Amino acid sequence: MVQVHIPMLLCVALLTSATVPAMGAPELRNNLTTVSGVYSVTFNLNIASALPAGSTITCRARIVPYSGGLDTRNSQFSAAPVDSAAGLAKVTGSSATCTTEIPFSWTLTNEKGGIVLGYKIEAVSNSGTAPVLIRSNEQQSVVADFPASNGSTNLNFNLSF
Repeated sequence: MVQVHIPMLLCVALLTSATVPAMGAPELRNNLTTVSGVYSVTFNLNIASALPAGSTITCRARIVPYSGGLDTRNSQFSAAPVDSAAGLAKVTGSSATCTTEIPFSWTLTNEKGGIVLGYKIEAVSNSGTAPVLIRSNEQQSVVADFPASNGSTNLNFNLSF
């Protein structure tokens, strides 16, 4: 009979301990906020030396929140949320323009801070049987504020490439 009571007591103890955090959870959820918007990222490239005919220039940008605003209790993220986008440059003579738009919506513990942006621009030659990387430019730590709620922010980069 003791064996029957121990599992029953264990179940009661587990159920009691499982309900205690749940009772406090709504209070914690009240401190969360959703930030959302769109970053329009434009790369204005000054092409320093000629590229082979048929080359393609691509740009990629990614954003992550910074400043402790990420809600690590949110089970859908094992790490910081990352949103990214890619674009294809329009080349005119010795300059090129590549634009990407990155929509985002994150649940954070506060709306202070902003984002850290990383980007990569690559020129690839398509003249052979397989694409060959000709040139690359990469930056990892560009900081920007959040746009107004559901708003957009334009980020422009003038680069020699």
